[in-house]
Amino acid sequence: LLATARRVVEGDALARSGSWSGWSPTQLLGAEVSGKTLGIIGMGRIGQAVARRSVGFRMPVIYHTGKPLADSSFPREWEQRSLQDLLGKADIVTIHAPLTPTTHHLIGARELSSMRPTSLLLNTARGPIVDEGALVDALKRGTIAGAGLDVFEQEPAIHPELAQLKQVVLLPHLGSATLRARVQMGLVCLDNIRAVLGGRPAPNQVA
Repeated sequence: LLATARRVVEGDALARSGSWSGWSPTQLLGAEVSGKTLGIIGMGRIGQAVARRSVGFRMPVIYHTGKPLADSSFPREWEQRSLQDLLGKADIVTIHAPLTPTTHHLIGARELSSMRPTSLLLNTARGPIVDEGALVDALKRGTIAGAGLDVFEQEPAIHPELAQLKQVVLLPHLGSATLRARVQMGLVCLDNIRAVLGGRPAPNQVA
């Protein structure tokens, strides 16, 4: 989110290029994050964690979920919206939904056209949720301001035009790339195996 909004990758490239001529009041102007409306698509465990972290930036939270929530005791400030309404109102749209037949290309040309020219789209969930061809067109036309992607439609292949767009931050599926997180992932797998072998339901089933 911060790298996309504040053009961190472009700034790093400029600093390394040897062509930086010094501070300028209009150089690489990015977008404010504090106080901006965060739209979360997918309000499961990860979506809720993102919403909680947004409090530090004083971001109003709106969300869309495709299935009934087991826990509806959310803060009253978190507002549920339809997908189209969320896309039209959010300054930053972040995707945290599972990939299912229903969510494949959930974000396509129609949905991107509902966003504002100043909006940012982030996808750290699953690549095929976003139609990358439509995303490239939206970015080139200025339909949205930028995107941050940690996952891709044909991973590990990346749409060649995405790599040419400066307003896109691309990461090689690093969302869980810390030692602590990877150890925890292994322990979760062990918990599931023990449960199934013991005749109990797996505690971490993927819907």
